[in-house]
Amino acid sequence: MARSSVILFQVSLLLAGVISSTAQNCGCSPDLCCSQYGYCGTGSQYCGKGCRGGPCDASGGVSVADLVTQQFFDSIMNQASGNPCPGKSFYTRQAFLDALGSYPQFAQDGSDDTSKQEVAAFFAHVTHETGYLCYIEETDQSNAYCDPSYTQYPCAQGKKYYGRGPLQLTWNYNYGAAGQSIGFDGLNSPETVANDVNISFKAALWFWMENVHSVITSGQGFGATIKKINSQECNGGDPAEMNARVQLYQQYCQDFGVAPGDNLTC
Repeated sequence: MARSSVILFQVSLLLAGVISSTAQNCGCSPDLCCSQYGYCGTGSQYCGKGCRGGPCDASGGVSVADLVTQQFFDSIMNQASGNPCPGKSFYTRQAFLDALGSYPQFAQDGSDDTSKQEVAAFFAHVTHETGYLCYIEETDQSNAYCDPSYTQYPCAQGKKYYGRGPLQLTWNYNYGAAGQSIGFDGLNSPETVANDVNISFKAALWFWMENVHSVITSGQGFGATIKKINSQECNGGDPAEMNARVQLYQQYCQDFGVAPGDNLTC
């Protein structure tokens, strides 16, 4: 083999090694993008905001995984004061990121500031609803939360639809609809939301994308998200609880380096 051919061959091997190494960081082939959630594919879901490797779009953008670091996640959980505190051995950052793969539009519509505000808002409500990721289920489990008027989602005998998961999913119609969307029997096995951490985070993200996402992206402010999560706290219903949510949101916005915006209360 001629010397020039040997050099070219060695260079090609070196380049191949670089490409292979880059792809292996996510397990993708060189022609596929590694999304911010660790999935391989093409298109904006994979090559757009937060893309980790491969032929990523040049536009870049906010990566939810970069915002919700292990340190950030732990900083919430470390403030949990419940005893016992089952959430500490249940909720994980990785489960959140895995569930996020099913909801690629979360914190990806609008400006980078809007994306950061959405992540801050989501975790402000999660923190408040679970007592800093301490509780998996509502402490008062006496109410069945069954509304028979929703005939599409009939309550199963002996089952209760009290709050479970990061956003404390409640009512038979939410369990039924979430189950249909995610792929579990929400009406007959609502306890799945408290037993399977991936389903638990998916149920929270399902509720968020169905009910809350649009008020963030339309610029209605954090106060509108409180109304979607727990409207009873609004209009003087429970100002202490409402303000606690606002304070958490402001703190997380500060952590992410973004202004909280206007209309913080409801």
